[in-house]
Amino acid sequence: MKRVVLAYSGGLDTSFCIKYLSEERDMEVYSVIVNTGGFNERELKDLEKKAYDLGVTMHKAIDITEKYYSKCVKFLVYGNILKNNTYPLSVSSERTFQAIAIANYAKEIKADCIAHGSTGAGNDQVRFDYIFNILVPAIEVITPIRDLLLSREQEIDYLKKKGVNDNWEKSTYSINKGLWGTSIGGKETLTSDKGLPDEAYLNKLKNQKQQKITLGFEQGKINSLNGEVYKNKVNLIKEIDKIASSFAIGRDIHVGDTILGTKGRVAFEAAAPLVIIKAHHALEKHTLTKWQLHWKEQLANWYGMFMHESLYLEPVMRNIEKFLIDTQKSVNGEVIIKLAPYRFNIEGINSPNDLMQSEVCEYGEMNKAWKADDVKGFTKILANPLTIYGNVNKMEF
Repeated sequence: MKRVVLAYSGGLDTSFCIKYLSEERDMEVYSVIVNTGGFNERELKDLEKKAYDLGVTMHKAIDITEKYYSKCVKFLVYGNILKNNTYPLSVSSERTFQAIAIANYAKEIKADCIAHGSTGAGNDQVRFDYIFNILVPAIEVITPIRDLLLSREQEIDYLKKKGVNDNWEKSTYSINKGLWGTSIGGKETLTSDKGLPDEAYLNKLKNQKQQKITLGFEQGKINSLNGEVYKNKVNLIKEIDKIASSFAIGRDIHVGDTILGTKGRVAFEAAAPLVIIKAHHALEKHTLTKWQLHWKEQLANWYGMFMHESLYLEPVMRNIEKFLIDTQKSVNGEVIIKLAPYRFNIEGINSPNDLMQSEVCEYGEMNKAWKADDVKGFTKILANPLTIYGNVNKMEF
């Protein structure tokens, strides 16, 4: 029997894959779930039992949450990266690291094949296949959902015929949860005009009383919450998410271009990522120069696009990371944030590197470094290029 490693999530697609590969293809299925912060111990135990009940030969859970933070999330914060100014790359940034872990596991157990439950429509199929082609080119990749052109209804019918009973109502939506947010796909996201109903989101509104929190950063890294320093940044992110999610903060719908060139629409909730990124950006606006901010934004956009399109292994990503790290030396201080139902706003910052606190001058107040005539002369010279252009080209305004 051929040995196949299945990228397993416990959802409808990968549940179908277990039955199909073991019973229709007569394969030994080695399911592997790669945790990037979306599963707790109880959930992992439940998913392991479910995998064995479905018929896997062996199941393994690999936790890469700390690696995912240090190799990826940290840089998404440094770059204030929001795809199309909206989406914090909640799932798209995870897939590369999950694929790398799966490829390494497949090599470890000398698997003949790797399988995943991606459809033929979205980005994940490219993200998984791309990494597998680079890291394990000799291992065959099998994609039952994509190859058989199956709908969710067809998958459910197949599993029911095989005697698999589950709460298939949950399968109305495809949910992917990780440290950096949760994506939610369903019937509404296949349209252009419908929003997701409240019940589709995992985190409900629990707190209606406004609350202030303070996030601390040290050289760009999220470091503290309300004055308490956390050594473990993953735990800090989870605690921020717990607080902000109680206000149902972080809900939105992202519309973007897929790797295959089509437009895609997905709902998400990412309370901690949005609060952290906006707080970090506010601190940077106080502590970086105009041109640092400008060129950071350009390179960060490229970094986010490459990450989204599975090009994390491209060497230029390491070059951009070095640039991002270098820009964070002065990004130190605390950011005050007001949380309210479904929203938040940045109230201000305190930083030893705050460029508004220079002794040279104060914005909107009397300057200490120049005189009125200095500004008059500066402004006249500044106007020279357009004065000359307008004179030569006889421009009228």
